[in-house]
Amino acid sequence: MTHAGQQPQHRQIEQALRARIASLAPGERMPSDSELSAEFGVSRMTARHAMQRLADDGLIRREPGRGTFVLRRPAHRRTNRLMTFTQEMTRAGRVPSSRVLTQVVRPSSAEEAAALEIPVRQPVVELRRLRLADGEPIVLETAVLIGATAPAVLPADLSNASLHETLGQADFVLRHGTGTISAAAATAEDARLLGIRPGDPLLVERRVIVDAHGRRIEATESRYAAGRYGLEVQFDVEGPDAEGTTVEGADTQGRVVEAPNR
Repeated sequence: MTHAGQQPQHRQIEQALRARIASLAPGERMPSDSELSAEFGVSRMTARHAMQRLADDGLIRREPGRGTFVLRRPAHRRTNRLMTFTQEMTRAGRVPSSRVLTQVVRPSSAEEAAALEIPVRQPVVELRRLRLADGEPIVLETAVLIGATAPAVLPADLSNASLHETLGQADFVLRHGTGTISAAAATAEDARLLGIRPGDPLLVERRVIVDAHGRRIEATESRYAAGRYGLEVQFDVEGPDAEGTTVEGADTQGRVVEAPNR
């Protein structure tokens, strides 16, 4: 039982272990369920639940008969869900941070207006940030939001705060979205900000997110250094007699992963 406002025991243990993993090298052994049970004064089932969450996030590997070992900390997510960058990196045991490059109101372009379903040149908020994990640049992110978000977004310190949490506090409750993923070569600006070479591969994600009322709130382009970030794709295999043609790279949620030219 937990008191109001207090996290469940397995979540408290999970967070303590995430902090511990951040200081361990890949391959180092983690305590067993029974050792954790004794250390935290909980049941083995509670300790096992905490460890399983870490395993599900790819932070540890559980080997029956051998033990549990630390894996290299990933920076990736599954394609069928969207977490904030802050959530992703925190759950991976890494320290997120951001550099705000642009935070202004300006007229929308034709492409942005189409994505957000607003008139061309209607005011939008542009938020451009370099997102880092443990001080390493991961992604150059440009979010364009409808003008009604300006009172919440413009005064916010988004070098530390989460954009989506900021929007939620202003009653812009984001529910779902669609997106595409493609490959691109780093421009000179990409290379300078991400600390890579011009022409290095990028993973480029473009998405549109809507709120609980079906309004399009955000259109974002995220340009990831390909060697520092990845996406896990789950899919079904169709038999040769399946009707229709499967879109290459489409995941089970209908998000299309555009393959680079071969």
